[in-house]
Parts: sequence; structure tokens; C-alpha cells
Amino acid sequence: MSRIGRMPISLPEAVVVDIQGSRVAVQGPRGTLSREFHPEITIGLESGELVVRRPTDQRHHRALHGLTRALLNNMVVGVTDGFSKKLEVRGVGYRVNLEEDGSLLLSLGFSHPVIVVPPDGITFVVDGRTKIITVVGIDKQLVGQVAAEVRKWRPPEPYKGKGIRYLGEHVRHKAGKAGKTV
Repeated sequence: MSRIGRMPISLPEAVVVDIQGSRVAVQGPRGTLSREFHPEITIGLESGELVVRRPTDQRHHRALHGLTRALLNNMVVGVTDGFSKKLEVRGVGYRVNLEEDGSLLLSLGFSHPVIVVPPDGITFVVDGRTKIITVVGIDKQLVGQVAAEVRKWRPPEPYKGKGIRYLGEHVRHKAGKAGKTV
């Protein structure tokens, strides 16, 4: 048995799960998420816990078993607590502003400002003094995708470390030209 897949998912009191065949909808205090899972994997609700079962011990069933359980757990955590990713903007003259409509206005050294509009279910929070952007939402995949798209505008470069990086991300620095090192 899969160590991840065989663990039941305990449901908090505020979470309601609706299972219709291979489609599962999870509703909680922060919102609703629904997802279609592989039809060969069975998902059941037993005594207030979600249980995932697989039909055989074949390799693809074993893979789907743990994947399905992890995705369901992320849905439950998302509608109760939510997910967030923090990005840090480093560089002289690089600025971040949060517009009134919720979009980001990034000044990253280009000849024009970059405007990032959040998709439905995603909000941006900006701490202006330290240039930290927080991407907040209930869908873990969508939060990570939006954070990666914001980071892609100016990834950290290895010589001075300027750019947008995840908070706590380590960027290895290169020495540069031999004559410049002192």
C-alpha cells in the first residue's frame, strides 16, 4: 500500500464534501474547490474521513493512489486555511505597487511598467517597505503558478542577485570578470 495514499483525510467541522462518481467538491469557510479524479480510483467518506482506495497493485494505480490522496488533502487545507507564496523584489530602482483593482504594477528596469492581473481566486498583498509580494489563494496549484509567472518577469541574476526571488531562496553568486574581484 502507498504510505501517502492509505492515510485517511480528517475533515474539519466546517468542511462539506460532495462526491459524485469521480468528481469531488470540497466546500469550506474560504470557498469551494472541485476536481475530476481518475475514474479507477475510488474515493469514499467514512465516519467523517475521506478514504482513497485503488483497484489493483499495478504501477499506475499505485501512482494515482498517492496523487489522489495528496490532491484531496490540498483541497481540504485550501478551503480551511488557504495557501500563500512570498516573493521578494531585490534591486536598485525595482518597485512594486498594488493597484486599486488588485493588480500588481512592477517597475523592473524595463522601459515600461509590467502589470500583472490576478486570475479569479488569487489576491496579491504587498508590503511596500520591504518589497515583499504575497500571492494568496485556496488552490495550491494556482498559487504556485501565479507566483512562478510573477517571478518569470525578472528572475534573480547570478552576478548581483537582482530580480524577483522566492522568500528564502538562495541564489549562487558568480565572481564576474577576473579583473573586477578584489
